[in-house]
Amino acid sequence: MKSIKSLPSFAALALCLSVSSMASAATITPVNSAFTAPGTISVSSPASLNLPVTCNITFKGKTAADGSYASIDSVTVSGSNTLCSVPQMTGLPWKLTVSSTTAGKVDGVGFKILSSTCGPSTVNGSWSNATNTLSASNQSLAGNCKINSLSVKPTPAFVVNP
Repeated sequence: MKSIKSLPSFAALALCLSVSSMASAATITPVNSAFTAPGTISVSSPASLNLPVTCNITFKGKTAADGSYASIDSVTVSGSNTLCSVPQMTGLPWKLTVSSTTAGKVDGVGFKILSSTCGPSTVNGSWSNATNTLSASNQSLAGNCKINSLSVKPTPAFVVNP
């Protein structure tokens, strides 16, 4: 009878351990390191009449000392479209966390374009260690805005570890 009573306790312990291991995040290396991540972004917003505008984008920031996240402290947008020079980033720093070696998210993403306020929102994306690329597509933001596509490559190269 004693072993039957302990079975639910063991099952509860096993469930807790499996849930806690699923919740643990991956880490980013190199740790405690400044980075620059240039690339491209395509955004639709009321300011562009909800038509996609493609621009160059550069994130600058620093990885945490324990590798649990990367802080995106500044964002520069440029390009040949006149709307590329207009955005004002809001809510910086943004926080990049990785949940696995292939997935991550950036919290707090926000910007203003003319009279349009986009975000703050969480942008979910994918990561590739093989190509050193953070990418996202079809991400809706508050304010009727959308990141159609994003692709950046950090320098120094990030390696995401499980």
